[in-house]
Amino acid sequence: MTTDVLIVGAGGMGREVYAVICLLNGRSRDKPCWRVLGFVDDHPTETNVGLVHRLGVPFLGSTRWLASQPASTHVALGVGHPRLRRETDQAIARYGLPAATVVHPNAEIGPDCVFQEGLFAAGGARVTTNVALGRHVHLNQNCTVGHDAVLDDYVSVNPLAAVSGYCRLREGVMVGTTAAVLPRLTVGRDATVGAGACVTRDVPGGAVVMGVPARPVVRSAADARPVMVATHGREDEVDHPA
Repeated sequence: MTTDVLIVGAGGMGREVYAVICLLNGRSRDKPCWRVLGFVDDHPTETNVGLVHRLGVPFLGSTRWLASQPASTHVALGVGHPRLRRETDQAIARYGLPAATVVHPNAEIGPDCVFQEGLFAAGGARVTTNVALGRHVHLNQNCTVGHDAVLDDYVSVNPLAAVSGYCRLREGVMVGTTAAVLPRLTVGRDATVGAGACVTRDVPGGAVVMGVPARPVVRSAADARPVMVATHGREDEVDHPA
């Protein structure tokens, strides 16, 4: 059975989701799993639209395009930053379309792991056993999630990061590339663990921690200015080092 899907977000994350869908379709013995109708994005850049076209997939316009879709059409959120992914999910909820779950053929989801709709797991992502994953969790390339961990909605675990057993990552947490969260720790809502950090104690909500061991970032007024990064097809203000 082939299911229609739209990808929200023309940026790099959206195009990575598309790449995994292509791999899944290529491994299907019968019909393709997914029929990609195209990309939609409320704030696309010219560069990202051009890159979408190079993939041979149409860019359809803004997310208002979702209103014309039947209830069977799925939506894949290709939005990398947890806060923006949550905001996008809330904004498109009025269309009532189900979220697509996209798991790379080389990702590993172990026994007695449960996940909500919208999970994205990239190649090499490994989830061991008895793990709970919330809505629209993103597990990027070659990351690991240990036994009995709980990752709430919109959590992102970036490439090569490790979340140890019995950890709890609250809604909207981002764990940066190659970072590690040691066992039995909690990272609070919307906190960011910087790239390469090692978390050895609980992290409060909204904090940004960096270093080994990870400590809250103390920033001057100049340092507090947000860094501009491309997310969801536009230049967004993001003040994290992940």
